Amino acid sequence: MTSLFDPLQLGDIALANRVVMSPLTRDRAAPGRVPYALNALYYEQRADPATGAGMIISEGTQIAPLGQGYLDTPGVYSPEQLAGWKLVTDAVHAKGGKIVAQIWHVGRISHTSLLPEGEQPVSATAKIANTKTFTPNGFEAVSPPRALTTEDVGQVVDQFRQAARNAIDAGFDGVEVHGANGYLVEQFLRDSCNDRTDRYGGSVENRTRFLVEVMAAVCKEIGPGRVGLRLSPVTPANDIGQDSDPFALFSHVVRELARLDFAFIEVVEGSTGGPRDFAPFDFDALRRLWPNAWIVNNGYTRQMAIQAVETGKADAVSFGKLFISNPDLGRRLREDLELAQLNPKTMYGGTAEGYTDYPALPA
Repeated sequence: MTSLFDPLQLGDIALANRVVMSPLTRDRAAPGRVPYALNALYYEQRADPATGAGMIISEGTQIAPLGQGYLDTPGVYSPEQLAGWKLVTDAVHAKGGKIVAQIWHVGRISHTSLLPEGEQPVSATAKIANTKTFTPNGFEAVSPPRALTTEDVGQVVDQFRQAARNAIDAGFDGVEVHGANGYLVEQFLRDSCNDRTDRYGGSVENRTRFLVEVMAAVCKEIGPGRVGLRLSPVTPANDIGQDSDPFALFSHVVRELARLDFAFIEVVEGSTGGPRDFAPFDFDALRRLWPNAWIVNNGYTRQMAIQAVETGKADAVSFGKLFISNPDLGRRLREDLELAQLNPKTMYGGTAEGYTDYPALPA
């Protein structure tokens, strides 16, 4: 019987165990959206597969200046950012760990103060989201977006491609495209948001086109064995709204993407960071449509995670908040040890407090 603590071949990436650290925005990049030594320490603390993660998925890292939606999130498009990420990947690899970069574009979940002067957020739509984001002034309502032109969409596809190449050049073992949580990819996917009339709007096939083009470009650039995707079929995150037929949409997505034969899909079950039963959805049926590795996420306890892998419901389980306060989460899960509690006041922004000062248990 397969165990949560057994090795896993994830495409071209060999994992020592199936405990994955999910992407966690922490808003702690240096000026210029550059990762630095403190970020490297944070990831290093969680990288040893004997005690931590079999694989780390980095915090969301924007593919271009217009992709940024929160204060002090890192990018993966400038030489300085790539040098900063090399500090991180070198530190992780020195511990024997594996790390993939989550590459994202937030779309309309942004504020003009975070973007190049004179720019406004871009999206599949010109409809504003009823939500807030983290700016230099604290939490503020997001700014009205403009809809990308058909030509603009192709440029964003190419930005994803280039970001994947940049991530590999910075030493990452692979990339995960952020297709979840109401950001740009989902702004195209869901008919609750996408009101386009061009080839990227209307039918399920058209609304899926942007994601398929992104994944095809990324796979061609770095090889499908180093590529993954995060999906969240029913999450209400960032005012995305429910699609009129979520299973029809996401089953079409998975069938189309299966042709690309990339390494893994990570799926958020239910409401991101919230109720797992937020809306009805047959995640097991979706999993059966995907031929490669399937990583499940959202509110998994130790016993749920062990059972998910043992029964074949998933190949691995990703944990978010638990990895913040438990850098040695892999060991604590394996040995059924007490879990440290998270301080929610230090999740976003700041320096070492609530970031690199959570201790591992004594050996």
